[in-house]
Amino acid sequence: MLFPTIRFAIFYCLVLPASWLTMPRALRWRLFMVAASFVFYAGWDWRYTFLLAGSIVGNQVFAIGIHRRAHDEGARRSWTIAAVAANLGVLGWYKYAGFLSESAGGLFSDLGIGWQPPIPDVVLPVGISFFTFQALSYVLDVSRRKIHPAPLLDFAVYLSFFPHLVAGPIVRAAEFLPQLHGRRDPRSVQTSLGLWLIAGGLVKKVVVATYLADRIVDPLFAVPAEHGGVEALVGVYAYAIQIYADFSGYTDMAIGLALLLGFRFPQNFDAPYTAVSLQDFWRRWHMTLSRWLRDYLYIGLGGNRGGRRRTYRNLMLTMVLGGLWHGAAWTFVVWGALHGGGLAVERWFGERRARRRGDPASGEAPDLAPGAPVTDPAPAAPGPGYGTVLVGAPPRAATTPAPAAVVHDVRRGRWLRRLATFHLVCLGWVFFRAESIDDALEVLGRIAGGQSITALNPVVVLVVVAMLASQFVSSGTVSRVRDIYSSWSLPAQVAALAAVVVVVDALGPEGIVPFIYFQF
Repeated sequence: MLFPTIRFAIFYCLVLPASWLTMPRALRWRLFMVAASFVFYAGWDWRYTFLLAGSIVGNQVFAIGIHRRAHDEGARRSWTIAAVAANLGVLGWYKYAGFLSESAGGLFSDLGIGWQPPIPDVVLPVGISFFTFQALSYVLDVSRRKIHPAPLLDFAVYLSFFPHLVAGPIVRAAEFLPQLHGRRDPRSVQTSLGLWLIAGGLVKKVVVATYLADRIVDPLFAVPAEHGGVEALVGVYAYAIQIYADFSGYTDMAIGLALLLGFRFPQNFDAPYTAVSLQDFWRRWHMTLSRWLRDYLYIGLGGNRGGRRRTYRNLMLTMVLGGLWHGAAWTFVVWGALHGGGLAVERWFGERRARRRGDPASGEAPDLAPGAPVTDPAPAAPGPGYGTVLVGAPPRAATTPAPAAVVHDVRRGRWLRRLATFHLVCLGWVFFRAESIDDALEVLGRIAGGQSITALNPVVVLVVVAMLASQFVSSGTVSRVRDIYSSWSLPAQVAALAAVVVVVDALGPEGIVPFIYFQF
C-alpha cells in the first residue's frame, strides 16, 4: 500500500480516528494498531505478514533470553550472537541468495568450471531491511543493558508500526517504546507540522522525483550511449535530486503520519547537498541509518580503537557493508567503497591537520548523524560534534563577526568544499543507480568524453537548479513560512493540504512509481 494513493488515504482516514478513539484503552489500542499495521503490510503480499510475525516473536524470545542471562557473560554473548545470526540469516536468504549464486557462477566460469549454482526464486519482501535493522537494534540494546525487554504486544507495535514499517526512518526501541506509555492528547498533537510534512513529501515524491525519473534519469541509465556528455551530466545531477526527493519525501510523509497519530520520529534528512565533506554528508543523509551503522557496526568492529590502520579498515568495512545493505549487487559494493575510502581519506587529512595544530585525535565515532526526535519548536542540545537539527528549530545565534576578508576566504573555501563533496556524492550515485558496473562506466565515459550535446529539457534543468537552491534556504525562513501556515485554522490547513493533493494529482504522472528504497 503506497502512501500517495487513494487506497492508502482511505485506510489512513479510517485508522486515524479509530486510533484516537481506542487510545484510552491501552490493550485495545495496541491490538488495533498491530492489526492495522498488518493490514497495511498485507497490501503488498499477505504471505509476508508471517515473516513479520516471525520476526516479532523470534526477536522477543531472543531479547528475553538475553535479559535473563544478563549476569552470565558467556551465555548472554551466545544468545546475542544467535539473535544476530538469525536476523542476518533471514535477511541474507531473501536479499543475497540470488546475488551469491550468480557471483559464484561467474567465478566458476572464469575458472573454466562449467557449473552454475541454482539461483533460488526468491521475492524480496518489502521493508525487510528496515524492520530487520530495527529488530537488531532492539536485541542489541537489550544485550548492552540500555533497555529492558518490552512486553510482547508493545514490541509488536514498535516493529510493525506502519508509518515506518517499509522504508524507515529507522526508529530505535528506546525512542519509540517510551511514547507508548506517555499520555497522548489529540489536542496537543502538532497537526500543522504533520500536515506540512505530508504535503511537502507528496510534492517531492510525486511531482519532483517521478518527473525527473521519467524525463531524464531512467532513459539515461537504460541506454547511456544515446545521450551526449552534457545531458548525461545533467541526468546524474537529476538522479541526485530524484533519490533525495523520493526518499526524503517518503520519510517526511512517514514522520507527518506518525505525528498525527501522536508519535514523534527522528529526523532523517538535513539539507544533505549543503555538506562540506563526506563526513558532513553522512551527518545529513539518511541520518537514522548513519547512526545505526555507527553504533552497531563501526563501533562493534572496534571503531578507532587499535590504531590508525584498523580505524580506516573499520570505516571501509562499515560503508561497504552499508552499501550491500542497500542492494545485492556489485554496484552497491563500489558505492560503499567510494564512501568508505573517501571517509578514510578525510580522516587522514583531519589527523594531519590536528597533529600540526597539536590538537588531540578525533573521537570514537566517524561522526555519522545521531538523529533527533522531530519536535517543535526548540532543539535539543547537540551532541559532541554532531550538530543535531530538529524540524522547526530556530537558527543558531550569531557569533562575533570576523573581518570581511577572512569571512570571504572562509566562505569561498566552504563553497569549494561543497562543490567537491557534491560531485563525489554524484559519482557514487552513478554506481548506485546503474544496473551494472559497465553501465556506470558508460555513463561516466559519456560525461568525460564530451560527446556532442543533445537537446536538454529546460524544465528538467529548472527543477534540478531549484531543488539544489532549496537546500540552502535557512531553517529560520522555513520556520517563518510554517508558522504562518500554523496560524491558520485547522479547516484552512486541511483545505490547503487538499489543494496540494489536487495540484500534485494534476502535475504528477499516471500511476505512482514505487519508492526507490522499497527495493532495499
